[in-house]
Amino acid sequence: MRGRECSAAMTRPFCAGGLNAGRAPSTVPPGITISRGSHDMSRKPYRFSFPRSAAAGRHRVVLAALLALALARGAAAQGTALPTVELTAGIHLIHAELADNDSARMRGLMYREALAPNHGMLFIFDETDRHCMWMRNTLLPLSVAFIDNDGSIVNIEEMKAQTDDTHCARRGVHYALEMGSGWFKAHGLGAGSVIKGIGKAERR
Repeated sequence: MRGRECSAAMTRPFCAGGLNAGRAPSTVPPGITISRGSHDMSRKPYRFSFPRSAAAGRHRVVLAALLALALARGAAAQGTALPTVELTAGIHLIHAELADNDSARMRGLMYREALAPNHGMLFIFDETDRHCMWMRNTLLPLSVAFIDNDGSIVNIEEMKAQTDDTHCARRGVHYALEMGSGWFKAHGLGAGSVIKGIGKAERR
């Protein structure tokens, strides 16, 4: 998601959803034009257009080197893969990426085009609060379970792709688990169901 972490009143200094997403690099090599991806966010690969003048031909090697450098920087900006943890819900095994810092929580599942079966993302918040999620730049519809400190589900919300609607915990929680749309219902899980393994994940 991407999701966001904020109070019910939305008064925190930031809410996850890509605070810095969509910003072009502060400097652009001369002669290179950057156009956005279809979602107007920097997470989409940049496309480069080279001028067609004779001068461009003479400096092709230099421009190619600049392109390679820019692409490398763009890949680095996307960050490395998040650690994964195994959770269980009854007989069901869940493979969850761990979002336990501001950067990971802000990005969430943004820009993902697919989720493997029984895969999702576990959010570990710094504070117990009525945390909320939104779906800006999130291409897949998701279900989110807000989870109490003991692993029990407080409430589950269905979230439509690429919307700014907020989906909040009904009371203070410390965790949230995002899965594919309808996953919890399809597996017979609801308020009061217990997700095991979260404590172990937090101690990583």
